[in-house]
Amino acid sequence: MSKDVDEAQAERHRAKMGKRKSVQDAEVADKREEKGLLIVHTGAGKGKTTAAFGLALRMLGRGQRVGVVQFIKGAWHTAERDALEKFADQVSWHTMGEGFTWETQDLKRDIAAAERAWGKAQELMADPNLDLVILDELNVVLRYDYLDLAQVIAALSARREGLHVVVTGRNAKPDLIAAADLVTEMAVVKHHFAAGVKAQPGIEF
Repeated sequence: MSKDVDEAQAERHRAKMGKRKSVQDAEVADKREEKGLLIVHTGAGKGKTTAAFGLALRMLGRGQRVGVVQFIKGAWHTAERDALEKFADQVSWHTMGEGFTWETQDLKRDIAAAERAWGKAQELMADPNLDLVILDELNVVLRYDYLDLAQVIAALSARREGLHVVVTGRNAKPDLIAAADLVTEMAVVKHHFAAGVKAQPGIEF
């Protein structure tokens, strides 16, 4: 069902959108710098890792290469890994975690796993063939102080020119947020889990 639009409405719309386009064009033209970005996806809402893998897909579509280090989710197989590994020549995937902290209940083991994963992350960040590195759930590791925050931020800040890095996970540390170029906080508005709906294939994993 189409809404009737008279010529006066159409002209007002054209004038309004013309002004908006002029503002947008001027704002875009003013931005000339290109750089590797440090991106943080945090917050209690769903979608942090999903958004990071959306960026990975965009990179792959551009013919660029992606590295992934998963710090926590090692015990949980995900379909994202299966999908992205179909681009095997463009993706370097490393699942280094052993499950959520409340699952392992072993502090020394969790710290050791975090240190191994961080070592791999540094290796990927140094690889000149990678254009994007995703550090999935690194925020969780930093929240529990499994790694030294200052050293992590220093390494992220000193990454090679042109490399984009995405850090995901709840409770991003304020110092990491301050160091980042782009920070998105996922907020919970409504979640089916609270209504008794379990995690489902293709949605949660």
